[in-house]
Amino acid sequence: MTSTRPRRIVVAITGATGAVYGVRLLQRLNAVPGVETHLVVSDAASLTLHQEVGMQRRDVEALAHVVHKNREIGASIASGSFQTDGMVIAPCSMKTLAAVAHGLADNLVARAADVVLKERRRLVLMVRETPFNLAHLRNMTAVTEMGGIVFPPVPSFYHRPASIDEMVDHTLDRVLDLLGIDNEAAPRWPGMRGTPET
Repeated sequence: MTSTRPRRIVVAITGATGAVYGVRLLQRLNAVPGVETHLVVSDAASLTLHQEVGMQRRDVEALAHVVHKNREIGASIASGSFQTDGMVIAPCSMKTLAAVAHGLADNLVARAADVVLKERRRLVLMVRETPFNLAHLRNMTAVTEMGGIVFPPVPSFYHRPASIDEMVDHTLDRVLDLLGIDNEAAPRWPGMRGTPET
């Protein structure tokens, strides 16, 4: 029997800087046929969204198919029996990273991430902080050992981005790849031959 359910991607936006990644990821996923987004926005993220991208929580929630409150521990995405195809925390604060690393599950973002890990699904954490202290590094190691992917949104420059939007999109191209979502428009590295003459 072939499943007809949509591909469900959970997107969480937490209070770290880089709210644009979560917003743009929702926009990108909206353009993919057959994808259903489930969104959780933390209270701290509401402040960051307003500060960094000039958006209210309700404006961001309008970009998702399904919205869950962070205190809604009984939400569908809090159970492994509700099938999803992955989760991205974009951006992921160090507090949220610590909660995931230690299995606290004390809010819906952390619980949904815990479910994704225990069900062996794809979890991508776009962690934002610099420099890292030892606690940050140990928490990233713990999440990696559990099967999560730690993905700091570090911009690349080999494609010569002309704007912040291009830098954000290029980073999200890689996230979509990690989720196994077709992304034909993404620039691919063709390789380099030899050394340029000086």
